[in-house]
Amino acid sequence: MKAVLGLLVRGMDTSIVPAKEQREMPMTIKDFRRIALSMEGAEESSHMGSPDFRVGGRIFCTLAAAKKGYGNLMLKPEQQSMFIEELPDIFVPIAGGWGRMGATHVILANVSEDVLEGAIRTAYNLRVAANAKSSAKKSSTSKSKTKLGLRPKKKR
Repeated sequence: MKAVLGLLVRGMDTSIVPAKEQREMPMTIKDFRRIALSMEGAEESSHMGSPDFRVGGRIFCTLAAAKKGYGNLMLKPEQQSMFIEELPDIFVPIAGGWGRMGATHVILANVSEDVLEGAIRTAYNLRVAANAKSSAKKSSTSKSKTKLGLRPKKKR
């Protein structure tokens, strides 16, 4: 448990905080939104009528299941497994293919602010890293096309 909480809770010694006390102040949709928008460059948008939060135009978390009391995080499957294994009363995989790819529900009524912030930050950092990797790939592809004399067509 300490390994995952160490990733999620910034600077907090989790060995001295009982799990019961970590959950005394349930988080709300407003809290989820506030924390997501506190990430550098984060913007709120909408996908299929549900609020989502993006960095660099790509989603890192959503409120698609807010009516059920969940926030959603876009994690890697390995991260999802660790979170669920250590904190099964807080993290639940989303059903179906999205869940198998790492999409994870956060049960807002059970999560503390520190754990929620750490979990959202984990999803945010993952998206920022993926955006950087994607950007570098696009940049090298464009350079190689230019070297071959294959320039992109100009928009009119």
